[in-house]
Amino acid sequence: MSSVDGVADIAKRCSEVLDEIERAVLGKRNVLELVLMALLCDGHVLIEDFPGLAKTLMARSFAAVTEQQFKRIQFTPDLMPSDVTGASIYDQRSGEFVFRPGPVFTNLLLADEINRAPAKTQAALLEAMQEQQVTMEGVTRQLGRPFLVIATQNPIEFEGTYPLPEAQLDRFLVRLRIGYPSREQQLAILQQRAERGEDEVALRTVVDGPTLLRLQSALEQVYVSESIGYYIVDLVEATRRSPRTQVGASPRGALALFKLARARAALDARDYVIPEDVKSVAVSALAHRLTLRPELWVEHIRQEDVVAECLESVPAPSAEDVRRP
Repeated sequence: MSSVDGVADIAKRCSEVLDEIERAVLGKRNVLELVLMALLCDGHVLIEDFPGLAKTLMARSFAAVTEQQFKRIQFTPDLMPSDVTGASIYDQRSGEFVFRPGPVFTNLLLADEINRAPAKTQAALLEAMQEQQVTMEGVTRQLGRPFLVIATQNPIEFEGTYPLPEAQLDRFLVRLRIGYPSREQQLAILQQRAERGEDEVALRTVVDGPTLLRLQSALEQVYVSESIGYYIVDLVEATRRSPRTQVGASPRGALALFKLARARAALDARDYVIPEDVKSVAVSALAHRLTLRPELWVEHIRQEDVVAECLESVPAPSAEDVRRP
């Protein structure tokens, strides 16, 4: 178990983690940084994008490089809550019921196509995400730490799906999209595959589980000034006052923005948050928490557009007001 010495050490170790993962996932450094920031903040990630964009590879790579136990659930319409959390099985030898843990008892869980499972199955996972525990037959079992869920949704298939309600979307720290790689990046993917001679990329462990927990705790060293705090609050308030929203971001959204801004500062080896840190993560932290007015769908207005408008309208604090005293 290695110690973590200050914010500069966080930045160094995180850079090594990202460099190693980029050997498997090419050209998506900004997306990888968001996932790593969520991991540092002990939060969960929702990836909404098309098939074949390395969502599973990304989750497996983070598990391998940070030495986390990894499990995957393929969500289907017939998936039951006990398939996620586990169930008590009658043991004929002992004559007693024995609890068999479900795949949720892991460190990094990939919930593939979460919107294909019915609401009660989604709720079983989301309860575990929020409480970090599972209660079965009156017995509460704690989940291990760290515990990160990376859930995926396919935005082009809606038949036979169960969209996540807004209150459940709010449980995810960030929502992001990966996007297609550029022409040059796709060529690099093909060339690296040809050089390896096999599909799998062998990744080395950069940080172990205890060190990852220490990195999470070390984020508390990042200073957030009162002016930055008011800036975060004003951004969240702006989403509620926007004429385009029916429901704006909740206080949980403000906390998400607060935590992610600190992680962004730490990745830049800075022990205090500046407005640019808040701006860089605002869309990923807040957009999925907004409910737009129903009539806006014909205008092709997106939640991300509303957050961008709020960033334009809310004045940022000056550089002199944000440094550590």
